[in-house]
Amino acid sequence: MIKFEHISKSFNGKVVLDDISSHFDPGKINLVIGTSGTGKSVLLKCIVGLIRPSYGNITFDDRDMVGRSRDTIINIKREIGMLFQGGALFDSKTVEQNVMFPLNMLTNMPKNEKLDRVNFYLKRVGLSNSNKKYPNELSGGMQKRVGIARAMVNSPKYLFCDEPNSGLDPKTSLLIDELIQELTYEYDITTVVVTHNLDSIFTLGDYIIFLDQGKKAWEGTSKELFHSDVETLNSFLFASKMMRMIKSYL
Repeated sequence: MIKFEHISKSFNGKVVLDDISSHFDPGKINLVIGTSGTGKSVLLKCIVGLIRPSYGNITFDDRDMVGRSRDTIINIKREIGMLFQGGALFDSKTVEQNVMFPLNMLTNMPKNEKLDRVNFYLKRVGLSNSNKKYPNELSGGMQKRVGIARAMVNSPKYLFCDEPNSGLDPKTSLLIDELIQELTYEYDITTVVVTHNLDSIFTLGDYIIFLDQGKKAWEGTSKELFHSDVETLNSFLFASKMMRMIKSYL
C-alpha cells in the first residue's frame, strides 16, 4: 500500500497541493483525476520522489519516502516503474536500449539476462520485432507501449502512469488502458494513473481521487462517481452533451 498524509507543495509562494491525504491499494488501478492545472502530476511526482513535498509524509508499505535515508529511498525507487506523459524515450537510442535503460541504471544484471527481460516485456506489449527501431520510426501508440515495457522491465511493485492516453486516438487509447489493466492484475501491482480522459475514468479506475484547485475534493470507487453530490466533480465529468445524456439514463 502507498499511503500519503497531509501532502502540501508550493512553488514560489503559490500553493499547488493543499493538505492531501489518501492511500493506494495493491492490485488495483488508482486514478488521480481533475482538470488541467489542479496539481495531479505534481502529486504523482511528490509520491515517486521526483519532487519533495513542502509538507507531509509518504510511505510505501510502511517505508518512509520523505524522511528516511538515501539508501531506503533508492531501494523504494528500484520498485517503481514510471510511464511519463510524453513517453520520454531517448531519441538517439533504439527501442531495446530504451527498455534496457532502467536495468543498466538500477541493477548489476548480466547483459544476456537484461536482453532476455527486455525481449520478454517487448513481446508482452506486442512489439517483439521492434528492438532495433528508433522512436521516430514508431507511432504514438507504439511509443507508449515501449514506455510501458520500460516501466515494467524492472518487475516493479508500483506502476505510475502520467496521462498515458495523451495524444492518442480513441482506439489506441483504449488499447493502452487495457494493457495497463492487464499488467496491474497479472502482476498484482499498485498502479497509479493521472488522467483527465473520461473513457479511462469510467472503465479503468478501481479507486479515484478528484483534485480541484490543489485540494482533494472527492474520493471513491468508479461506481460511486455517478452518485457524487460534489458540484465541481459533476461539472468535470458531465461537461459534454453525450455524458449528460448517459447520466440521464442512470
